[in-house]
Amino acid sequence: MANTVNYATVFERQLRQKYTLGMRTAALTTQKVQFVNANTIKLPYVDMGGYKDHSRNGGFNRQNVKNQWMTKTLAFDRNVEFFMDSMDVDETNLVTAAGNITNTFIAEHAIPESDAYRISKLYAEFTSLGGTADATALTPQTILGVFDAWMQELDDAEVPEEGRILFTTPAVKKMLKTADGLDRSLNVSSQNGLDRRVYSLDNITIQTVPSGRMKSQYNFTDGFVPAAGAKQVNMILLHPSAVIACEKHSYIALWAPGTHTQGDGWLYQNRKYGDLFVIDTRVNGIKMNATA
Repeated sequence: MANTVNYATVFERQLRQKYTLGMRTAALTTQKVQFVNANTIKLPYVDMGGYKDHSRNGGFNRQNVKNQWMTKTLAFDRNVEFFMDSMDVDETNLVTAAGNITNTFIAEHAIPESDAYRISKLYAEFTSLGGTADATALTPQTILGVFDAWMQELDDAEVPEEGRILFTTPAVKKMLKTADGLDRSLNVSSQNGLDRRVYSLDNITIQTVPSGRMKSQYNFTDGFVPAAGAKQVNMILLHPSAVIACEKHSYIALWAPGTHTQGDGWLYQNRKYGDLFVIDTRVNGIKMNATA
């Protein structure tokens, strides 16, 4: 038997780059997550009393401290396998060869599904924890009013301003270019031409997400499709500290003929295990607009 080679490892750097560039919710990924067992995250939080007036007769005002835990269990565990007969690979001029299979699946299925799951899970947890999605019909006349109200509410809730992200559909991004009351500056030069792109709003980073990945609910039976009655999520303003988005396990393997026992052909396997959670005590760090 030939030496066992997982050909996907040859593309590891490119695959990681594809996820970083193609995944629109990559900024939400939590880099350090501790698991207390195979699939559970425990988040500590403390509830305590505040100051009371000091008495110069001596002594201190004792308050209670409650050390509690939020438990989150991973639930999104996905896998797929493809088998390509050696002659199919040969007779299609290598169209179904190693790099093509890996790159195509990651770009057309894995990345879009990851975004779709995160957005829909964010919506589900936000609403289940008492959040209410704004239903204002967004137009160039209304969009800044909604955004300004959200910013004020986050400020009042003492949510950090630095690091906030505004996720929008392409349609909403277009509205921002023509929004009433927006001051604009154009970058015109012989090198760049006319630059009308909108990168940020009040120093808040804008991340455009395809509308197909911004639904309130999906059916994940075979790939992902919007569920019946799903709402269109138009815009989300949040601080990443309000969520935990983690990938516990990722496995990609592409085995050449002779390196596996499934037959005379190339075997591609892909598994992805992770989840997204809203931190219960930080739901006020999230705002969203969704319409039927």
